[in-house]
Amino acid sequence: MNIKRLKDVLVVLILVVLILGGISLQTMASNDKLVFGMIVKWVGTPYINAFIQGAQQKADELGIKLIIQDGQGDSLKIIDLIDNFIVQKISGLVMAGAVDLKAIVPGIKKLNEAGIPVMALDTSPEGGKVDMFISFDIEQVSAKAAETFVQGIKDRNGGEVPEGVVIEIIGDLRDMFTIAASSGFKSVMDKYPQLTISQGEGKWNNVDSHNITADLLTRSGGKVLAIYVQTPDIMGAGAVSAIEAAGLDPKDYGICGICIGPEGIELIKEGKVLAIVEQPALSSAELAVQYLYNMNTGKDIPKTGETVVEEGALWSPAKVIKNPWADEGVFMILQSPLVPLEISPDDPRLWENQLK
Repeated sequence: MNIKRLKDVLVVLILVVLILGGISLQTMASNDKLVFGMIVKWVGTPYINAFIQGAQQKADELGIKLIIQDGQGDSLKIIDLIDNFIVQKISGLVMAGAVDLKAIVPGIKKLNEAGIPVMALDTSPEGGKVDMFISFDIEQVSAKAAETFVQGIKDRNGGEVPEGVVIEIIGDLRDMFTIAASSGFKSVMDKYPQLTISQGEGKWNNVDSHNITADLLTRSGGKVLAIYVQTPDIMGAGAVSAIEAAGLDPKDYGICGICIGPEGIELIKEGKVLAIVEQPALSSAELAVQYLYNMNTGKDIPKTGETVVEEGALWSPAKVIKNPWADEGVFMILQSPLVPLEISPDDPRLWENQLK
């Protein structure tokens, strides 16, 4: 091979190396973008849509790739999704609800072992390290709604709480949310021993809520003073339709609960529901993505004993305490207004009025 030919070969080789090097650098640059995973309990319900929208908005703002998967309320599926996320080497996970919060703990521990931080929304896994659980205090706000519920009974009965039956439509007895919400409700009802609680599972949907409300109304034979629906955003319309199908007026039953949703907003405006506590769903998802970003970029996240304040936010001020459900991590307790008694159902800060 002569010198000129050798030089030509060397030039070609150098160009190939430079081109391949450029591709490699481009690939590295694209891989520098943080990737977060998100698992939701089930797609389709408005508050889950609020979680998704809030998380995606914040991810877009921060330049993060967000991969969202539907856990379908199935613990085994959720663990499989976690395994896939670990293989994909995500930089953080938003665990946005599950039904059996103990069954998914093995998945949470796998994330811990892989060094992947975890944020929880709606409900907290009951084990492992959850870096931060961001929600309202389910038991506390349920007690708040129950106080208004009892006041409604008094207002309809000359200031007294007479002997009678109150119906409590709960979600799913396996769910931490149900247990905490029912505990808050009962903490108020225990002050009125003359009231008998008739409880039934609405299974987090309007069909089952309608059926169990109709059944309990029939069984109680006209003794029902009021109807409490744990989450009117996904069970309120079913309870109202059962009352109306029985030829009764929903206004006479002072429906209260927590979690509004677009359905709840309309029921409040129509006067068919007395009051509902807002669940700060969209904001909690935004905060979860922001704090995962902070953890990946060397910035602090709120610690136990701190109070987070954001001017004008409905969720502020938010105290941070030790997570009482997980083995490690903190619980950021968001504020939540009672609608319509504390703020108007038309308030633009409510996610129901922002949801796209």
